[in-house]
Amino acid sequence: MRPTISSIGKIALIITLLVDVWHISYLKAEESQFRRQFIENYTTNSLMAQSMLIKQNKDKIADEVNSLITEAMMPEKSYQDRMYLLDIANAVATMNIHWNNAGEELLKKVEGLQKEEFAKEKKRTEELEKLKETEKVPGNFIIAAHKEELAAKGLSPVIYPHWVHRSFFRCKVCHEDIFIMKRGANEISQTKIQEGKQCGTCHNGAISFNANAQENCVRCHSAGKPEATPLIDLSYYNPNKFKEIASRVSSEWKPENMPGGKLPLDKLGFINWVELDKAKAFNPRTTINGSQDTEGVRETYILFETSSTFLKNVLFSHKIHSTWVKCSLCHPNTFKPELGANRVKMIEMKDGKSCGRCHGKVAFTYSDCLRCHNQTKENLPEGVLINHPATSATSQ
Repeated sequence: MRPTISSIGKIALIITLLVDVWHISYLKAEESQFRRQFIENYTTNSLMAQSMLIKQNKDKIADEVNSLITEAMMPEKSYQDRMYLLDIANAVATMNIHWNNAGEELLKKVEGLQKEEFAKEKKRTEELEKLKETEKVPGNFIIAAHKEELAAKGLSPVIYPHWVHRSFFRCKVCHEDIFIMKRGANEISQTKIQEGKQCGTCHNGAISFNANAQENCVRCHSAGKPEATPLIDLSYYNPNKFKEIASRVSSEWKPENMPGGKLPLDKLGFINWVELDKAKAFNPRTTINGSQDTEGVRETYILFETSSTFLKNVLFSHKIHSTWVKCSLCHPNTFKPELGANRVKMIEMKDGKSCGRCHGKVAFTYSDCLRCHNQTKENLPEGVLINHPATSATSQ
């Protein structure tokens, strides 16, 4: 059967739908001679050469398409790589129909897989969007490492509401003696919790509800359920409830010190923990055993002079930070303890460097620039230490 103008146009369209050419080098080690020639014809837009290649290799087409399918469906392939290979298989199968008068079985097989993969990716994307919504509150995160096993037991993934725990415990209680402050680094498991480790350090029926009691499973395994909504929109907060919890866990909560008893929020709608401390509206625990941990709490201020022409300098309060976290969380790995030894760049914070270790993850986002960039050289605290742009510049 000779290809018609319309069929050639369809083939050309299919070829142009193949993803970017950069994928081509990725497959070179595994390509057959046929595939290499097929891709070369595509990149050089050699339609006649492509026609000859398909006709001359009529008996190999099925093997080539199945080889592409096998490679595409390898578990380690990303969605982009998988669809790239299936797109090639689709094009080969389509051209085989037009130029070799072949049946449509191969094409239908490929198209079925493409539809399945597209549906999976759509579902994955939707789940990611839900995840973003759940984790928009600084510190909140989903634990879904064993999602399939949980589903088999009728359980949802865990939503960890960091802000609820932070209302009664300083960060230093958990980090880093109980939990390493890096996502995925703790290998959280029910076995460890039952042994009194990780979450089980507090969720033992004494400090907080017992995580070993089966009826309590749903209190954590609530991601994606209506019960999780109050943990996301902060409506879980209730002044009387928080006073009761604080009393039970030996911390303090004084809603009467807040205007209207409401949580102070920043301009992004997240809790302003600094304002809570200033108002003496709460007094979280600093240790598991109930003693006060004041080690490392210092009154020091450090002025970071920015090289920016439109932003003010940053006045870093060592007391605010050391009240919440242990010195070892920042020093010496994140920040060298010597004045002027650290270059702080905003662009690096998104990668979790310097201030980005906490800010943008569990503390207010670094995109709220004026929360930090608000200090002129006038009215500086007595004894302030100064970092100059030449040694440690905050730059954009």
